[in-house]
Amino acid sequence: MHIKAVCGDYSQSISLPVEESQKRVIFFPGSTIGNFEPEEAMRFLCHSSRILETGDGFLIGVDLKKSVDVLERAYNDAAGVTAAFNLNMLTHLNQMLEGTFDVTRFEHHAFYNEEKGRIEMHLRSQLDQLVQVGDVTVPFKQGETVHTENSYKYSKEEFETLARQSGFHSVNCWIDDDERFSVHYLEKM
Repeated sequence: MHIKAVCGDYSQSISLPVEESQKRVIFFPGSTIGNFEPEEAMRFLCHSSRILETGDGFLIGVDLKKSVDVLERAYNDAAGVTAAFNLNMLTHLNQMLEGTFDVTRFEHHAFYNEEKGRIEMHLRSQLDQLVQVGDVTVPFKQGETVHTENSYKYSKEEFETLARQSGFHSVNCWIDDDERFSVHYLEKM
């Protein structure tokens, strides 16, 4: 196996090295596909299909749907790792956009939106407050949230349908023993 790394922004056009009679495989680990809105996920897969030739492959990780309790415990972990990650967005806004967010006045709030098949992460204001972002004053009411991130979960069948609609067919799918995560090997049709 010959590996040639391509450094680029996967949300932009990328071209792959072309070598005669060599099968190409895109490797997209983790479950980043879940951070795309469904239309964006479709566009990403369609774009990936367009840069491959028939029979080329795509190895991709996908977070599976599972019980609400398991999902919500994962995104509201006892150690507070996800909360710290989410709250860091406010620190970043303070640094990049001259914001005045007091991180201690917001709390992390994550829940599973079953209708949309996604975890939603929010930052909830703990009191009525005004925040400056550059020259703009932003009012927050107590309990008001800032929706910061989505993480879509797919059943095996849902993802295979999305892949098929994007120009791929499923060759194989590996699922862990607890049925929480999947890795799909797709080929361009």
